[in-house]
Amino acid sequence: MRNPPVLQLLMDSLRYWVLEMHVDGFRFDLAAALARGLHEVERLVSFFDVIHQDPVISQVKLIAEPWDVGEGGYQVGNFPVLWSEWNGAYRDTMRDYWRGEPAALGDFARRFAGSADLYEDTGRRPFASINFVTAHDGFTLRDLVSYNDRHNEANGEENRDGSVDNRSFNLGAEGPTNDPGIQEVRRRQQRNFLASLLLSQGVPMILGGDEIGRTQQGNNNAYCQDNEISWLDWENMDQDLFAFVQRLIHIRREHPTLRRWKWLSGEPVGRGRRGDIVWFRPNGEEMNDEDWDNGFARSLLVFLNGSQIADRDAAGGFITDHDFYLLFNAHIEPVEFELPPDDQRKTWARYIDTSDPGQGEGKQDINARDRIAVDARTLLVLRHVKP
Repeated sequence: MRNPPVLQLLMDSLRYWVLEMHVDGFRFDLAAALARGLHEVERLVSFFDVIHQDPVISQVKLIAEPWDVGEGGYQVGNFPVLWSEWNGAYRDTMRDYWRGEPAALGDFARRFAGSADLYEDTGRRPFASINFVTAHDGFTLRDLVSYNDRHNEANGEENRDGSVDNRSFNLGAEGPTNDPGIQEVRRRQQRNFLASLLLSQGVPMILGGDEIGRTQQGNNNAYCQDNEISWLDWENMDQDLFAFVQRLIHIRREHPTLRRWKWLSGEPVGRGRRGDIVWFRPNGEEMNDEDWDNGFARSLLVFLNGSQIADRDAAGGFITDHDFYLLFNAHIEPVEFELPPDDQRKTWARYIDTSDPGQGEGKQDINARDRIAVDARTLLVLRHVKP
């Protein structure tokens, strides 16, 4: 990218697609390669300078797959202002959390809240994080909860191709099973991943077909398959999962609490007394430093303050919304939660329940003074019912 004719050809091509074809932006595959000088990845190579100075390209969406296959190619969090990135750290953390791997809850909280540790210091906003659990490379979401190992025999390379680091969990059987218990938990885990994705700060990216339960039969490198392995099976789509994803998208669009333009700080905004986000243990006590480093903890409670939104609307006015509690339980057993005392006197409605999606319609008030039982491997969302 140091050669001027190469840069000119690249920029002419990008401008053509914007000005003549009216695309909204670009996603750059293996984008770390564009930042390489002779060998190392450099943030200030000519490519970035030209992009940022161009009056056309600098105004469209620029999304990087922030890695390549070369040495030092993993560059998540290292792209400059104007760029959003596929957040591989989000993918890995969410996979580990929901499959029950020992990991610090602090990593989970940072990814859920938009990954400020990766993007804030460079002057970027939460939309710099393109959150995803699955992509075109690797397992589909259904396969992520159905296979421990890749099954790429059909690719003709003796199952040696494709990643071995899948962070997947088959929940007791490899591939298809007639066990109704395993089938139910797999469906729930798909809902857990999708709900976590749509409720996180940042930009959610859903792999096409995950919303209908698409499978590649355990193949995690299906680029070479133009057949039933890689096609979308519309006739056998999971209608219940599709409806659940539709509702999640509707909820995200309706509630600015779930898609903020500014970073969550944990501090009150304006005259408020409570922070914009607060994390609690299941017993309703606020998390401390030791809790964040507990590698065996699987459950936590997060409060999202709808009256403490730092964003403004188009007219410059304050934005207000409902308050939310999100009760995360990745344990293999049910866990009882308690809301903090100040909120036990308020009215809360069950809004999303991944253990029983038909129950979470926002119309069922709960008794907040009682302990709230959350099933194993479940995300429960409560919405404050305003007087």
